[in-house]
Amino acid sequence: MPVNSAVRPSLRRGVMTAAMAAITALSSAAYARDLVVALKTEPTSMDPQYHALTPNIQLSQTLFDGLVCADADLAIKPCLAESWTASGKSWTFKLRPNVKFSDGSPLTAADVVFTLDRVAKVPNSPSSFKVYLQKVEKVEAVDPLTVRITTSEPYPLLAINMVGLPIMSAKAAAGPATEGKTTTELNSGSGLVGAGPYRFVSWKRGSEIIFERNPHYWGPAPAWDKVIYRPISNPAARVAALLAGDVDLVEDPPTDDLERLQKDPKLTVETKASNRVIYVALDQNGDKTPGIEGTNGKNPLLDKRVREALSLAIDRQALVARIMGGVGTPAAQLLPYPMFGASKNLVTPAKVNTDKAKALLKDAGYPGGFTMVLGSPNGRYINDSKVAQTLAAMWTRVGVKTTIDSNAPAVFFKNRDSYSYSAYMAGWGTSTGEMSNTLNSLLVTPNKEKGQGTTNRSRYSNPEMDKLVAESANQMDDAQRAATLAKASEVAMADFAMLPIHFEHSVWAMKKGISFKGRADQQTMVQYATVAK
Repeated sequence: MPVNSAVRPSLRRGVMTAAMAAITALSSAAYARDLVVALKTEPTSMDPQYHALTPNIQLSQTLFDGLVCADADLAIKPCLAESWTASGKSWTFKLRPNVKFSDGSPLTAADVVFTLDRVAKVPNSPSSFKVYLQKVEKVEAVDPLTVRITTSEPYPLLAINMVGLPIMSAKAAAGPATEGKTTTELNSGSGLVGAGPYRFVSWKRGSEIIFERNPHYWGPAPAWDKVIYRPISNPAARVAALLAGDVDLVEDPPTDDLERLQKDPKLTVETKASNRVIYVALDQNGDKTPGIEGTNGKNPLLDKRVREALSLAIDRQALVARIMGGVGTPAAQLLPYPMFGASKNLVTPAKVNTDKAKALLKDAGYPGGFTMVLGSPNGRYINDSKVAQTLAAMWTRVGVKTTIDSNAPAVFFKNRDSYSYSAYMAGWGTSTGEMSNTLNSLLVTPNKEKGQGTTNRSRYSNPEMDKLVAESANQMDDAQRAATLAKASEVAMADFAMLPIHFEHSVWAMKKGISFKGRADQQTMVQYATVAK
């Protein structure tokens, strides 16, 4: 039956409207850009002040900006503060005007005051951000765009330390708890409002984290409308997801696969030497220590000769070549030279010497050695479980019969933070690129009130080294400060305070058409991932 001519125009218009809508939808889909990232480790929290851990920091610094930022090589640059000056014990930061948070509210000096005040109030932090606020006595809002920070004495590290403290919205993060919004609330997204390039959408633990572009961002708009993070702890599974097209960019593919991935015309591989040191921490708190037997109730790790023996048993060159596939550099200290405060006298580690290691153990009263358990994460660092197994074999060779306790990162860190290990392998990277924060966090005598030794789980204490680190904090002359920190590093390493193993080289693999230049701090910061030209 023919259609009535009176209704034909409206029908045509309806068909055309539907067709245009379909074309518009297809066009929008074509231009919408989502980035799917496979993370090797899921963050422990979205609270930007809960846990100073790279998986947390790289996401918080995507949602939030700091007063100061660091580029890919850790040189500092203005961020929310467009300038800053120092005079004696007073620092003045001038905020960038017309900056808005992701909810559209304006950034003011009051937000900076709230953020810095909250740091010390966050309960149960496994690795506190207080390390960045040492010597800070007062933070004041001089006017809406000016912040004055007063320290107890001249403190050259203040601007650098601001890299580690992204600014929160005082209005959004306020609450009845002492710290305002609690870590649990922030994990749910409540109060998670920053002035970074992206804003929070959702977090399904163990599954995915979703961010979307912040429409109020003050800086250049990032390339991606939406970023979807998927935690995949198994390296082979990450690569399989990339090859299957399920993800666009992966962190640290297996070292055994690098040559194959580099030859794949559909992929790009980016490698970057990092400042992350993989180290072994040794419990030096007292005679009672878990996981060691055959020592008549004594803690052999209190003896420097034993610590030196364990270090001499490690063939770092072979470990990097065979286990790491060359994606690393043997380490003789906790920061690679020539980074600030690293010693030029500690560039090459001592060669393996099993005979001397055995002699030192005998001199220390352990001719037959002893047994020990080495704690290690499985999936946090490159080849971490394999590295731990290799260390255990090397120590067993000299008489310290070692087994490993390897766990998922969340379990490992919980065990580490409860002092369940006499020896554990972990990693440390500093976003500031200075030896001061590394020593202050890992080896300075723990002092919770002063924010010192915040990750010193070996509870090592050396007054000589502490004094040098403290002196460096007051030295405004860069050359003098670097020399003092280098001396502090030499003191710690001569005491075998902990055992540096190697510095990681980070690797990212991605689909062709995506460009991401690696960072020395190992952070996968998606605001720097772009569409390849």
